[in-house]
Amino acid sequence: MIRELPDPHFFSDWAQQQLGRAYFEIADYKEAYDVMSNLYKKKPQRTTGLDLYSTTLWHLKKQVELSFLAQKATDLNKLAPEAWCAAGNCFSLHGEHDIALSFFQRAIQLNSAFVYAYTLSGHEYVANEDYEKAANCYRHAIRVDPRHYNAWYGLGTICYRQEKYEFARYHFERALQINPNSSMLHYLVGVVMHSMKRYNEALQKLKVAIDLQPLNLQARIQRANVLISQEQFHAARDDLLDVRDLAPQESSIYYLLGQVSKKLNNMDEAMQYYTKACLFGPKNEPMIKTAINEIQDPQLEHEVLLM
Repeated sequence: MIRELPDPHFFSDWAQQQLGRAYFEIADYKEAYDVMSNLYKKKPQRTTGLDLYSTTLWHLKKQVELSFLAQKATDLNKLAPEAWCAAGNCFSLHGEHDIALSFFQRAIQLNSAFVYAYTLSGHEYVANEDYEKAANCYRHAIRVDPRHYNAWYGLGTICYRQEKYEFARYHFERALQINPNSSMLHYLVGVVMHSMKRYNEALQKLKVAIDLQPLNLQARIQRANVLISQEQFHAARDDLLDVRDLAPQESSIYYLLGQVSKKLNNMDEAMQYYTKACLFGPKNEPMIKTAINEIQDPQLEHEVLLM
């Protein structure tokens, strides 16, 4: 709709803001960044929408740009809640969750109806594993704006972490009712369905997620996980090989390929994949080495299964 506007209207600040937001809402952060960064380069005094722009920078891990934006925004207008959200996102990206919270609370003090500040506060409480306070923030956001899907997503995340899968599904579905074109939300429902062992429903949701956003690697990897759970090892292998071409340095892909190769009794191939998984994902080295040891000594896997 926005792209169909005549040029004078399409290139207006309002239309570009809405276009950037539209990309943001479907988690296409690269496109959102391209649109928003151009807007704020042309209008450096603008504070409207900085909460979403700074969150986009957070997702893209652009630390230097986010630090500069936060400093400039708070210097520019200390009474704008968007500026303090930018500052909070900056400290959140550096893992300083308590400091981030103080800035989001400052945004709320300036405007108690600024709904996104409640949700961002909730995300920080989740990062601190304080789920009660996080849930309170999300519920407050929903009271301010019942159509704020981010807060429904936040509540779903808490329920999922607490293994309350039916409640997680309910909250993710509520978010989907508001934002049905979100590949990420369809993916999350698929993850929950997988955890509930409702494999066919999980595959249906993941197909929608992939159809909406073919480059959603999380959804494609999760689909392979579901296929493995269904013991469809050849189909899972084909999926993973396709995904590997899109993300040749993603450790989890090689780990899953190793798992599938082992199930197909291709032990040499499994070792090669595990070695690559270790190379690209040193943080997961203990788990990967356990898998390698199980190949080298099958008795270890037998003992694990008996435990």
